[in-house]
Amino acid sequence: MRFSKFSGKEVIDLDNGERMGALGHSDLVIDPETGQIESIILPGGSILGFRRRRNDVVIPWRSIKKVGPDMIIVELKERGRAGS
Repeated sequence: MRFSKFSGKEVIDLDNGERMGALGHSDLVIDPETGQIESIILPGGSILGFRRRRNDVVIPWRSIKKVGPDMIIVELKERGRAGS
């Protein structure tokens, strides 16, 4: 599957059913030696348009459990934060 097919899909955390955001302007972390995707960085953003920003969420590739037509189910026991 091409990564462009992921764009716009909603990310849902399996552990708590929380909507984490939509993939759109996400970044990929790729292992330069193997070319394999290690993780997706889901950008934070303002909460309800206010200036307070959420941290970016790092989703390890192995945490993706299911990709459906509209959403991606991930299982994150502990959330990694980019830049923390």
